Amino acid sequence: MREQNYKNHRKFYPPHHFIYLPLLIALEIYGIYKIRNDPEHQLTWTLFSIVIFLLFYLAFMTRQHYALGLQNRMVMLEFKQRYFEIFGKRSDEVADQLRFDQIAALRFAYDDEFKELLNKAIKENMSGDEIKRSIKTWKADNQRV
Repeated sequence: MREQNYKNHRKFYPPHHFIYLPLLIALEIYGIYKIRNDPEHQLTWTLFSIVIFLLFYLAFMTRQHYALGLQNRMVMLEFKQRYFEIFGKRSDEVADQLRFDQIAALRFAYDDEFKELLNKAIKENMSGDEIKRSIKTWKADNQRV
């Protein structure tokens, strides 16, 4: 696997992103085309398009809801464990001062940069993206959902 960095850290699930969703989009476009060009069966194609849209919406929202919810919990647990390992104390007070995007961004920094960026994130209210851009040595997260 190639080295992970800011530009390539996002992950795709090929069957979902490159087969299922494009197929639904193509079927939706076809349904809309048929609504306009087949007046005899317009109601049928309208219902077809509505069902395809609902399948697309349901697939997108379900995938997002479960995967991101679980991943967010794991990122929070990882932050708390890492904070305890580095500082030897609970992270509750510090975690309450940070937004989730900041905590998520900090996982890409090695321990020495983690300390520095954590302090900057709290003092300067850096966004998660600003934290990621500030990382000098990127720590890959190859186990993401």
